[in-house]
Amino acid sequence: MAMIAIDTLEGDGSFPAYEAKPDGTPKAAIIVIQEIFGVNEGIRRKCDHMANLGYLTLAPDLFWRLKPGVELDPDVESEFKQALDLMGKFNQDQGIRDIEATIREARKHLNRNGKVGCIGYCLGGRLAFMTSARTDIDASVGYYAVGVDNLLREKNAISRPLMLHIAGADHFVDQETQAKMHAGLDDHPKVTLHDYPGEDHGFATEMGQRRSEGAARLADRRTEEFFARHLA
Repeated sequence: MAMIAIDTLEGDGSFPAYEAKPDGTPKAAIIVIQEIFGVNEGIRRKCDHMANLGYLTLAPDLFWRLKPGVELDPDVESEFKQALDLMGKFNQDQGIRDIEATIREARKHLNRNGKVGCIGYCLGGRLAFMTSARTDIDASVGYYAVGVDNLLREKNAISRPLMLHIAGADHFVDQETQAKMHAGLDDHPKVTLHDYPGEDHGFATEMGQRRSEGAARLADRRTEEFFARHLA
C-alpha cells in the first residue's frame, strides 16, 4: 500500500493516488472515488479490501488542485463544513478527467484484456455515474450518489454496466429525486438500481457514526458480485 503519482491527461502536472495491490497478478483494477472527505482512512480501507479480493485498486486525490492530501472526519462538525466548502469549489468535469487519467494508469498494469471498474461514494457516487457516461470504464458502482437527477440527460451515453445504491432516507437525496432516478433509469438496459429503505446517506462508510452494518454488508456483497461478473 503506497501513494503513487499519476500524470494528468493534459500533461501539465501529476496528482497523488493511494494504491493497494493484491497478492499475485491482479484479476482487474478498480478506481475508488472519494467522498467529499478526501482519501481518508475509510477510503483507504475500501481500497485495501478490494485489493484483498484480487483487484489492483487506486484512489486518486481529486481535491489536489484545491488542497492536496485532504483527510477529513465526517463526524467532526468543523471538518464536515470544510468538506462541504471543498465540494462547492471542486470542478467535477476536471475531476472526471483525473479519473480518466487514473483509468489509463491502471490499464498499464493489467494484461492486454484487463478490465477497469470504479466505485464511488457520495460525491464519488455522482462521479461514478459521470465516469460511466463519459469514459471507457468497464463497470461502475455508485453509493448514495448526489444530484443524479441533473445528469439524466447523459444516460444514453452509458454503454457498460452501472449499479447505483440508493439510501431510502438520504437527507441529501430526497424522495422526489429518488423517484426521478427510477423514472429515468429503471428501463435502462445497463443500469441496476438498489434501494435501501430507511437508510441514510453514508450508510456503507467503513467507519464512524454513519455506518449501518446490515445495509452496508448487503450493498457491498452486491458490489462484489457485480464486479466479479463484469470485470474478473
